[in-house]
Amino acid sequence: MQSQNPIFIPGPTNIPERIRLAMARPAWDHRTEAFEAFFGPLREDLKTVFGTEQGEVVLFTGSGTTGWDVALSNLLAPGDRVLATSHGMFSQRWIDLARSLGLVVDVIEAEWGEGIPMDAMESALAEDTQGAIKAVLAVHNETATGVTSDIGRVRQAMDQQQHPALLFVDGVSSIGSLPFHMDDWGVDVAVSGSQKGFMLPTGLAVVAISERAEQEAAARTHPRGHLDLGPMLKASRANSYPWTPAIGLIGALRESVDMLMEEGLPAVYARHTHLAGGVRAAAEAWGLPICAKHPALYSDTVTAIHVPAPHSAAELVAHANRRYGVSFGVGLGPLSDRVFRIGHLGQLTETLLLSGLATAEMALLDLGVAIEPGSGVAAAQGHFRAVIAESQEQIA
Repeated sequence: MQSQNPIFIPGPTNIPERIRLAMARPAWDHRTEAFEAFFGPLREDLKTVFGTEQGEVVLFTGSGTTGWDVALSNLLAPGDRVLATSHGMFSQRWIDLARSLGLVVDVIEAEWGEGIPMDAMESALAEDTQGAIKAVLAVHNETATGVTSDIGRVRQAMDQQQHPALLFVDGVSSIGSLPFHMDDWGVDVAVSGSQKGFMLPTGLAVVAISERAEQEAAARTHPRGHLDLGPMLKASRANSYPWTPAIGLIGALRESVDMLMEEGLPAVYARHTHLAGGVRAAAEAWGLPICAKHPALYSDTVTAIHVPAPHSAAELVAHANRRYGVSFGVGLGPLSDRVFRIGHLGQLTETLLLSGLATAEMALLDLGVAIEPGSGVAAAQGHFRAVIAESQEQIA
């Protein structure tokens, strides 16, 4: 039977009722004035979510990986050099995709649980005195480890070396949930997907392009196939599409962006910080370490929590799903049996999240992990109550 429990994976996230209803609307024609009138304001509001006034936002049918492909295949050609950090599953996958497209990748290795090592990044840029590196690939929020890196500092390192490389940012599990300032950070391409902070099913790659990146893409002459930015940007500026879009998802994206705007982006970000604090309080009460190495790196959208040996994190996730009908994120790569991940992004409240923490507690106890029953839930409750009380005092 289909479980009605919320899911606590870092994507796809829970789909709000408003968005499900928006996807149920009848089919409609995307080559009409009505669609043009609908699509233009949506594009402008998406620019607000990405933190750009100068850039353009385009919607490709696909996942966040499709967005990576758009950035790499339009702005770079086989043989071009890029600089990237490998510090988690998704930063490594971006590197793998770049190599599959014939790019030469200079890789900075970092321990999983660390963020982008800024000193190593700056050194690599300083050594490239001829400007051979054409782009820097940076993951804002590494979903595998629950680590958020400082993209502003990446741009600062590039500027300090006066390096001309483009800056590509994976914001798949951050945009729409964490502050993102594309223009202020000097980001040239920012990639997100519909299934995370936008609370939709998988199916849309949401890609923001700077003016400079658009000019660079237009100057390139190599073949790009279906993901060519040129036709997409031209049609998008006319509030249209060069081919048949995922019209149902685009209609639902309007509802998603409306929900973000109604709550207010600062309030959305504050809510994610608030909920993440409850999860971290629970992990501390359980005595289980968080994968992220330093508090400054803690993600407000996903927390990866270590399970002590000889217990299996993979079995914990499977057990919670089998016995209680609740899904948590499995560990990935070298962390596959060492951590489980709690996703706390999208449409979540304190009450919903407490149900997830209670389930995690039951599953941990069932597997014999030595934690105090009720300790994590109580710690999260204490965090939530204290923050809510403080905010109410400020209002009063």
